[in-house]
Amino acid sequence: MRNVLLTLSYDGKAYHGWQVQANAPSVQQTLQDAWEQICRKRDNVVGCSRTDAGVHANMFCCNIRTENEMPCDKLCTALNAVLPFDISVLECSEVPYDFHARYDCKSKEYIYRIHNSPVRSPFLYGYVWHYKYPLDEKMLDECAKQFIGTYDFTSFCASGSSVEDNTRTVIAAGVERHGDEVVFRIEANGFLYNMVRIITGTLIGAAQGKIDKDGIVDIILAKDRSAAGVTAPPDGLYLNKVNY
Repeated sequence: MRNVLLTLSYDGKAYHGWQVQANAPSVQQTLQDAWEQICRKRDNVVGCSRTDAGVHANMFCCNIRTENEMPCDKLCTALNAVLPFDISVLECSEVPYDFHARYDCKSKEYIYRIHNSPVRSPFLYGYVWHYKYPLDEKMLDECAKQFIGTYDFTSFCASGSSVEDNTRTVIAAGVERHGDEVVFRIEANGFLYNMVRIITGTLIGAAQGKIDKDGIVDIILAKDRSAAGVTAPPDGLYLNKVNY
């Protein structure tokens, strides 16, 4: 028995998130199907996170404890041969047997992409949030940095979450512009349900003047979802980096 770590990248448009769903396609199920086809056994796949429906991943890690002895390089090649075009295995390696993709993760980084242009791009549909009004990325960067620290982020957690402790530590946060694209970047030791999307919506609320740009900490301390902004659509959200 050995433990294999897979590093994936995927387009989330066709999936209802990472986790297996009863009546909808998921990335986890698709990967398990491919693994079973290659290894002739349906080993359990443990993911580093639970991305939502429509959310993408530039980097996603999962581990599989298996008796299969196929070398890692051949596993990588074989899986990519049978996986659909919107999921790729970037790397495959052996890790200690007690390694856990979720619980051993020290931090994760998400990015949120906003196409800030008067006219939408048909080539970016499903991969960005199109926002046609001007955005001041410097002001948004100042707002984003107010999220850095250890707080109870209840104000930025969607209803329906079963998590009891909403305290998280945001290590870094900021906003930058690349031409017509404004990118929000945030790293934390963990994230709540829809946390990044609600923070993004709150930043847009500050840009619209609906939310006090200097009052982010007050919204955090309120511990009230209604104090924060709207939930941004899933299209522009990417799990960007997983740190162990």
